Amino acid sequence: MTGLLQSLAAIPPAEWLAVALALGYLLLAVKQNAWCWACAIASAGIYLVLFARGGLQMQAVLQVFYIGMAIYGWRAWRGGLVVSGDALPITRWSVARHAIGIGLVLAVSLMNGWISARSQGGLVPYVDAIVAWASVLATWLVARKVLENWLYWIAIDAVAAVLYWSQGFHATAVLFVAYVVIAARGYFAWRVELAQHEVGTAAQADA
Repeated sequence: MTGLLQSLAAIPPAEWLAVALALGYLLLAVKQNAWCWACAIASAGIYLVLFARGGLQMQAVLQVFYIGMAIYGWRAWRGGLVVSGDALPITRWSVARHAIGIGLVLAVSLMNGWISARSQGGLVPYVDAIVAWASVLATWLVARKVLENWLYWIAIDAVAAVLYWSQGFHATAVLFVAYVVIAARGYFAWRVELAQHEVGTAAQADA
């Protein structure tokens, strides 16, 4: 217990701020509030510096992607990328599209991990790579409001929690454990709304 308290006390304020903003992002995303993307930009900016200093190269690069996707997500969620101007609806991907996406993530992650492992060694570069590339796909699914993004995040966050704890980012690791729970909640919340939307669409078609 003493060791845990000492670890928490040693966590820099910047990491706590990044954690708070990241948590705000996810909670707002569950509610489909476009302001989640503002929290994402701020959190990613802080983590970019922290991960670069901590030696997690792919996680640092991933934050740059997060910032770009947050800008895209803000526009998409607020209707800027929808021709009709209406809010972006929740959709689903087919099994085939998921299979292709997962296959590409695994292939790129193995290649990326192998390249990084040549200089770093160990399994960390492979785990770092697969978390990063899977997060790229999952973030794109969030921006396009694809329901299954939450299932991806449940798996990604569980692996990321172990990775971050092993590299000394203890507050972030605890955050990602909480992410698993919130992601499960997000999946069920979005699934209910999708079902309601489909029922409403069917009723309008019959009218």
